[in-house]
Amino acid sequence: MAISSPGIGSNLDVNSIVSQLMALEQRPLQALNRKEASFQAQLSAFGTLKGALSTFQTSLKGLNDLTKFQAFKATSSDASVATVAAANTAVPGNYSLEVGKLAQSQKLVAAGQASATAAIGTGTLTFEFGTISGGAFDSQTGRYTGASFAADGAGAKNVTIGSSNNTLGGIRDAINAAKIGVTASIINDGSGTPYRLALSVNDPGAAKSLRISTSGDAALSTLLAQNPAGTQSLTETVSASNAEFKVDGVAISKPKNSVSDVIEGVTLNLLKTNVGSSTSITVTRDSGSIRSSADALVKAYNDLNNTLKNLSAYNPATRQGTVLQGDVTLITLQARIRATLSETLKGVAGSYDNLAQIGISFTKEGPLALDAAKFTAALEEAPNDIAALFATAGRTSDAAITYAGATDATRPGAYGIAVSRLASQGTQVGSAAAALTISAGVNDQFTVTVDGESALVTLAARTYASAAELALEVQSKINGASGIAAAGSNVSVSESGGILTLSSARYGSTSSVQISSGNALADLLGGAPVSTTGQDVEGTINGVAATGSGRILTDLSSGGSAGLRVEVTGGALGDRGTVSYSQGYAASLDKIMESFLASNGAIKARTDGIDTSIKGIDTRREEIGRRLQDVETRIRAQFTALDTLLGRMSSTSSFLTQQLSILNRQTN
Repeated sequence: MAISSPGIGSNLDVNSIVSQLMALEQRPLQALNRKEASFQAQLSAFGTLKGALSTFQTSLKGLNDLTKFQAFKATSSDASVATVAAANTAVPGNYSLEVGKLAQSQKLVAAGQASATAAIGTGTLTFEFGTISGGAFDSQTGRYTGASFAADGAGAKNVTIGSSNNTLGGIRDAINAAKIGVTASIINDGSGTPYRLALSVNDPGAAKSLRISTSGDAALSTLLAQNPAGTQSLTETVSASNAEFKVDGVAISKPKNSVSDVIEGVTLNLLKTNVGSSTSITVTRDSGSIRSSADALVKAYNDLNNTLKNLSAYNPATRQGTVLQGDVTLITLQARIRATLSETLKGVAGSYDNLAQIGISFTKEGPLALDAAKFTAALEEAPNDIAALFATAGRTSDAAITYAGATDATRPGAYGIAVSRLASQGTQVGSAAAALTISAGVNDQFTVTVDGESALVTLAARTYASAAELALEVQSKINGASGIAAAGSNVSVSESGGILTLSSARYGSTSSVQISSGNALADLLGGAPVSTTGQDVEGTINGVAATGSGRILTDLSSGGSAGLRVEVTGGALGDRGTVSYSQGYAASLDKIMESFLASNGAIKARTDGIDTSIKGIDTRREEIGRRLQDVETRIRAQFTALDTLLGRMSSTSSFLTQQLSILNRQTN
């Protein structure tokens, strides 16, 4: 095979010539590369923008919280006696606190056993909480004489002891697993029968004393039966008691050491007694916290604004702009944010409806600024109205109606409310006075259905001292039924003139309660009890019929109040004033951020367009690449042919020159 190289025949630098020609041909590729670099820079800039918007949005979500603008703070002059915390409903003031007694949880201990693993007996343990009253307590024996016990009606809880858990350890584990508000443990006292089952009630308070009923083996009853008004197998080592203290000289008794319903909006955590002295509790508005929240909005906007400026800046000296200078998406974003912060809010029920009224406005240079003096004056004049400027808020003019929520479809505004029917609870009312004697196997059982959930209930067999005591027993056993408790339902049972009335705690058309069968039905409620299903609230919002569910009225129309919800807890029928719904600046700005950051938002559409352009460049680059290959092949072929031709011509020239030289010599 012959070996050839371009330019050998003609002495032309064919490779260099072709390279220079191809460099000219590749200029479109260089232009595409520059365009792609510009697009990539735009993508990077939009990434920076998305990060800045996400940070801004996070700040806004924190500001869209009414509690940040309704803050109070409470202080205690002696934190060893009590610590304090203030909620948004607190009222500024000064109070004196004297603690005489801390609340305690009841503690009981059983008789000692020789073994913690020996079988004791099987059966059912029934736990009830209640109050011990009257009689006397012997601290030496840990038992009561002449006392009575009234169950709290919250519900009796059963613990089953079978052959697999009938040891002392098994009983302990069964009680703890049942999670009934009692913690069981085993104590070794070092005696000949050292293993003692100890029971500790989880919650303090005088109404949290225990009554334990047993059924099954006698050994189980001998160990754990506990009735302060009867058989007491357990020894009480700590009595259940309430906290007793004074606030401004007023004597108060509460079941827990954490108390939140004495001083409005203030939680007291009682730690120790201080009889004979007093601790000062001071409640003040936390103006600093509110100011910090306002400052947070100013800072969040200014940080975002600086990022937007940097991404869209123009340098007159170099006559060059940054990568997003003049970008319509960024310009639109800036305009919408500024317009939102400058607008007057709709639906605000308070004194302020724009930021300028509280001292927040744009400076001539562009950033937001807060006028401290103006803000302080606004805070002093109407502190509770500042929150609505920032966060979504609802306020009603009727104290028996509360704002319950809204949806994205709800538009700010004030909407009228009218109530044509109040919600009611399901009830069952007896037709005759209840029999006070309950006998086992005679009239101690009945089937009850509460809010659609049924259970078989067994009352404690005895003669009750009053219809009120029997009512508590019925209430306790119904609320203690596992199916009813698991469904989140419960009842209250009251009596009047010996006649029992059962009421579901729920309101509305799903609320019902009915003792439907059983030996106890007639003795408890007479021969013709009356059952009534609850009713939902009815009324209108903004003049349109709303949908009632329990106490909640919801506007399901497509009008401005669509999605608005209010809770009607009482009051008269007819017009009930208005509910004012507003979306503060934080909520409005958050919606703007969402519209730009969403998967189908403006930024995604813009970056998708850039990605498409980059893909188009890639396609164009491939097309040009293929064309350049063809061009280079053609040029090389042409120069190779030229090279060959010139080589032949050079050979011919040399031949002719040689021949002419020979002729000249012959002639001479």
